[in-house]
Amino acid sequence: MAMVQATMRPVGEVDNDSILYLDGVSVSFDGFKALNNLSFVVDPGELRAIIGPNGAGKTTMMDVVTGKTRPDEGRVEFNGGIDLTKLDEARIANLGIGRKFQKPTVFEFHTVFRNLELALKGHRGVLDSLLFRRGDDQQARIEEVLETIALTGAADMEAGSLSHGQKQWLEIGMLLMQDPELLLVDEPAAGMTDAETEQTAALLKRIAGRRSVVVVEHDMEFVKALGCRVTVLHEGSVLAEGSLERVQADEQVVEVYLGR
Repeated sequence: MAMVQATMRPVGEVDNDSILYLDGVSVSFDGFKALNNLSFVVDPGELRAIIGPNGAGKTTMMDVVTGKTRPDEGRVEFNGGIDLTKLDEARIANLGIGRKFQKPTVFEFHTVFRNLELALKGHRGVLDSLLFRRGDDQQARIEEVLETIALTGAADMEAGSLSHGQKQWLEIGMLLMQDPELLLVDEPAAGMTDAETEQTAALLKRIAGRRSVVVVEHDMEFVKALGCRVTVLHEGSVLAEGSLERVQADEQVVEVYLGR
């Protein structure tokens, strides 16, 4: 059976149309290569799933994109040419890259509405936050995000009383309040009920289009529900890329990941 060929671009070839462009990226920790000549491209508005066995480099890839880890070599570019390797985490976040970790982090003693209000895009100090009064545009934006994350009916509930899945949606909503162009989401379906998992897939599909969404996930049923292009990582490199059906049929993918 023929191997699914990954989309590779030679180092030095600039992709001005991409939202995220990694080319020849390598990262080593104490001699272990967490990323090994990793190259892939995400297009504007694209929904992409990243899968692979533990230790494949998925978390390190997100760390590199968000500025938490510096690559030893290679190019990491955002939005048609911005070099992310020269920027710190705060600068990268302000450019329009949001990251959601696996465990949700919300202000549990504030309402859902207040959580979204606190996440409004802008740079406010402590005093500014205390004196802040939202305008009509900001009110409308919060209501829009509440509808997107399906929490309009829970707007006045304390975040701590939400289910695990609802907390995940709220944190995604808080990132949306920052109006990111690229959203990195780490295992959003972990710990969810079947109904919440289905709703989360629908949510991410709604979000994509206006922005790019990269989802790292282990749940193949969830990835199937996303219905998007899939990149398989193994030992820090792209092993295969294509539809879920194509990568599931690839012998090497089955051997190193799906067959385990």
